Amino acid sequence: MSWLALLALLGWAWLALAHGRFWQSGPVLAPAQPRATPSVAAIVPARDEAPTIARSLASLLAQDYAGDFRVVLVDDGSEDGTGDIARALGDARLDVIAGSPRPPGWAGKLWAVAQGVAASRSDWLLLTDADIVHEPAHVATLVAQAERSGAALVSEMVALNCESAAERALVPAFVYFFQLLYPFARVNRPRSRVAAAAGGTILVRRDVLEAAGGIAAIRAALIDDVALARAVKRIAPIWLGHSALARSVRPYPALRDIWQMVARSAYVQLRYSPLLLAGTVAGLALLFLVPPLATATAHLAGLAAWVLMAATFLPTLRRFRLSVLWAPLLPAMALFYIAATLGAAFDHHRGRGVVWKRRAYSEHRA
Repeated sequence: MSWLALLALLGWAWLALAHGRFWQSGPVLAPAQPRATPSVAAIVPARDEAPTIARSLASLLAQDYAGDFRVVLVDDGSEDGTGDIARALGDARLDVIAGSPRPPGWAGKLWAVAQGVAASRSDWLLLTDADIVHEPAHVATLVAQAERSGAALVSEMVALNCESAAERALVPAFVYFFQLLYPFARVNRPRSRVAAAAGGTILVRRDVLEAAGGIAAIRAALIDDVALARAVKRIAPIWLGHSALARSVRPYPALRDIWQMVARSAYVQLRYSPLLLAGTVAGLALLFLVPPLATATAHLAGLAAWVLMAATFLPTLRRFRLSVLWAPLLPAMALFYIAATLGAAFDHHRGRGVVWKRRAYSEHRA
């Protein structure tokens, strides 16, 4: 155990000092107004989003943006009246489209997004989810950031619900692991190969999207935000940060809800590879599980690794306004995510694949 504890400590030292400052929790945009005001269209794919769609659309229609701004909602086969709720808003700036059946080879959300893009003519596209509520300054701030940074794609991880016991225990860790996987500083560095976006908010320039092959270029992707960021970054700079102006109102009241959210994409991220799964689980076990186990057997290197691990979690906890007492519990949170990933792999090899919004997917790309 002593050499494993030492390896874990060395791993955490490298992550803390040389892994893109992932633990700093990323940049946050302050409200700003752009000098130029290009036309923007918000594309909202929606499938069975009746509980949240009215709030989301109302927040988009209340944007304080001086340029031409429209909203296109694509009703993707909803059975709960999502489209009717949207039409009842009766705003001339809102177009509600009844989505056509999904062609073979397309992920459902991306087919809906593609239809929304085709129905708009704006210079910029804001791809956003139907559970996101936007502050009035959000669109202007995104455009200002694109203008300031020269990025062709600007994305933000929106604030996530963190109210239920399950959310407090696991949602901050979700954000932390995303930052660990995709350090924002590296994403924002044009010469870095690391590319990522957060699907709740993606502002992308239309001509660059078209040059990258359009939505069709990533049509089979289940982790569509990261796939889009990779496609765009091959030809233009991108930017990723945290949002103080948008939040998700989708609740995750119980552990099983978060389990399903993680399992939906966990094995997809590993390209359905048992070898990658084994390596990932071994790496996570070394970094997150060995330190507390080594501490229990009086190995000081294990304790040092655990303290360093907990310290890197503190900025994320502060973002969610949670007590620092959650920090030492990160190994237990990691164990949950390891179990959910293994569960996703087990389901896949049993032939169950990924199921989301009444759709099943088997061999779609990451």
